[in-house]
Amino acid sequence: MNLGASPGEAQVEDILARASFFRRMSPQQREVLASLAEVQALPAGTALYKVGDEARLFYVLLDGMVRFGLPMGQRQVTAGEIIRRGEVFGWAALIEGAQQRIATASCITQCTALAIDGHRLIELMANDHSLGYAVMREVSLLVTSTLTAYAAG
Repeated sequence: MNLGASPGEAQVEDILARASFFRRMSPQQREVLASLAEVQALPAGTALYKVGDEARLFYVLLDGMVRFGLPMGQRQVTAGEIIRRGEVFGWAALIEGAQQRIATASCITQCTALAIDGHRLIELMANDHSLGYAVMREVSLLVTSTLTAYAAG
């Protein structure tokens, strides 16, 4: 769902500049990312994705709380965390060849999020290697910190 009064591209760039994932990127790189972003209003209880879904969108949470879960093998248990304002999730959409989600994400509360089209971003990263490096540097830090947190319990 789109918000009726969506922020303009300049406001989206400002939002990205404040999110730690994008903070080290240049204003020009954030401008490119803002052009791919769509603001979504999501009711509480919305399942953003589940294991096996197509990995198409990468999210920046603007408001609300999202439960992120990573299934633990064949068990019916999920290791998870709460994602809060300014944090990102859905990084599988930025990995070329990762066609399916390996985790779940659902809105605990009413949420507002920026949804970035991962397929389009991958295309841009292939043509602009400095953008590609900046994004993948942050993705690698995000994945490493997520896996380290799960391993630590």
